[in-house]
Amino acid sequence: MPTAVFGFEFFDDTLDTRPEMRAEQAARLKLVNAELARLIAESGEMAPVDLQGEAARIAELAPLHKCNGCEEEIAGAAGARLEVIGMVRKISNLILTLSLEVKEVGGSEKLVRAGQVDLRGNTDETWLRGVRYLMKNRILAPGQPPLDPR
Repeated sequence: MPTAVFGFEFFDDTLDTRPEMRAEQAARLKLVNAELARLIAESGEMAPVDLQGEAARIAELAPLHKCNGCEEEIAGAAGARLEVIGMVRKISNLILTLSLEVKEVGGSEKLVRAGQVDLRGNTDETWLRGVRYLMKNRILAPGQPPLDPR
């Protein structure tokens, strides 16, 4: 099913503004978003649509988790029937939470699948483990109804 993959956004409760920490977190965010896109493309249930032409608009509207569904218009214009959006929330340098939602596009913004996982450790490996867990055990878990019931 055509899917707009907006990926994970980052929210830092610690308000750590050190340049080296911000650069490290930005690199990790890029890493998990690439892994998310790979897992979605390989899922067989979702097919990512191209959002490159909307990159400037997406950046302007960010953070999408605060825009009250503004990303749905972008997803619909790209031909998507689903959208995927997530959040990495850094509570401390040891505790993080990853959450991910899959919603229908087309007026209802119905939540189709969702999941959340808490992480202990702020490393590339823990972030990657988190996104893989969410995809395998929540978003693509066996026994769920199909994403496209038609």
